[in-house]
This record gives sequence, C-alpha cells and structure tokens, in this order.
Amino acid sequence: MQSPLFGLAETQSQDRYVVQNPQLLRVALTGHDDVLARKGAMVAYQGLIDFDGEYQSQGQRRARANTGEGLDLMRCSGQGTVYFANLAQYVHVVDVDQEGMTVDSAYVLALDSTLHTEVIAVDSQYGISGSGKYQLNISGRGKVALMTSGQPLMMLVTPDKYVNVDADAIVAWSSALRVQMQAQTHSSGVRRRRGNTGEGWELSFLGQGFALVQPSEVMPPQNAEIGQGARAQFGVGQQGAHAQNQNNVWNNAR
Repeated sequence: MQSPLFGLAETQSQDRYVVQNPQLLRVALTGHDDVLARKGAMVAYQGLIDFDGEYQSQGQRRARANTGEGLDLMRCSGQGTVYFANLAQYVHVVDVDQEGMTVDSAYVLALDSTLHTEVIAVDSQYGISGSGKYQLNISGRGKVALMTSGQPLMMLVTPDKYVNVDADAIVAWSSALRVQMQAQTHSSGVRRRRGNTGEGWELSFLGQGFALVQPSEVMPPQNAEIGQGARAQFGVGQQGAHAQNQNNVWNNAR
C-alpha cells in the first residue's frame, strides 16, 4: 500500500515532550516520572502504560467548587509513548522554571507530575466574563503542554512597555507580572462595556515577562455534545461558547 499518509509517521526523538504535529503531543514515559493529562485526551499509545484518575486533595476540590478553576486530570505511568490531543487545538510545550506561570486551566493539555498547581485570584473591580477571575498558578520545574485555538501571539512585557489583553483571549502569563483586570467603558452601566464596540474586559500586565494570547476570544466548549453541529460546537449556536459567554456578561452586569 502506498500513500502520502505514510509520511506522517511518528516522530523519532529522545525528548520527553515532542509536538508530533501542530495539534498532537507525543510524550515518552520511562517508568520513572509520570505525566498528568486532561482526562480523555489520550488518542493513542504504545508500550505498557497505565491510566488512572488523579486524586484531588480536599483543598483542591474545595477550590474547584468555589471558583470553577482547576484541573480534571488522569495520571499516565509506565514505559512507552502516549499521544495526546483535544479538539484539534494547537499544542505548545513550555518549560516552567522558578518564575512560574499563570494559566487558565481550560488550556492545559498535560504537565509533569512534579509541578505544583494552585488556584489564585486575579484583581478585578467588577469581576470578569469568559475566563473567570480565578486562574491556575503553576510552579516548580518541569514541562507544561498548552492548547490554543489557532497559532498564538507571544507578547513580551517590560517595565517600560506594559501590555493589555482581551480577557477572553489570554492563555497564560509569567506569574511575576503585576495584573490588573479592568473594563474600560464610557457608559454609566458596566453592562454596556465600551458602548457598542463589542470590546469588554481586559487584563493589563506590568513588569518583566510574557503574555500568551490566542487568536480567538473563546475556546470551543470542552463538553460539546456529538450531533449538535459545528455552529453549536464552535461557538455560533445558542448552545455554543459565544452564547454562553454572553450569558455570563449579562449575569455579571446585573
């Protein structure tokens, strides 16, 4: 049998995390360090791999219940190769160092089990729609695989150059940055948010570090039901992410 498809065979590499293609992550397990991945994100594997639900402490469960922010993970252990993907999102591998990284948990595909995660609050005068006013802080040393809708933009933040980002487009940023959430509106009602421009809540970053932005203001819903069609799955229909976001805006403004 012959086909150009055979040119898409698995990548041969000694690295632990490899982006097999822009939308597929390859992770090599050696039997020593486990990897934590989004539940249901495995699409293929080779070798002797075990998949178990990851235990959440009482504090993690409480934070998830109170804030809606947190990770729903499975633990992958053993020896072999595992491939992860989610809704054909673009995959990016980040090395986390002592500086740490803050991220919306919806964009985490996989991470080293040695990393520490903690839910933190982001300063806001009004609250925020879409990504929420709570985020996930990741610290320690290890790798994290992030997902974005489309190819993202990495914006560098310096003391003399601060950056403003739409709150529904931000994916991650350096934990050392100072962050202020704001709604720049010229109307007396926050509900109108910049009048009729369609722009809303934004995050201002100051200090030294980076801010990762995706070219989409909302991610496709994680639990989109099969059979709803593309309009609902990717944010256009009444059950899509865009409609859900608009409901959040109304609820926050009342």
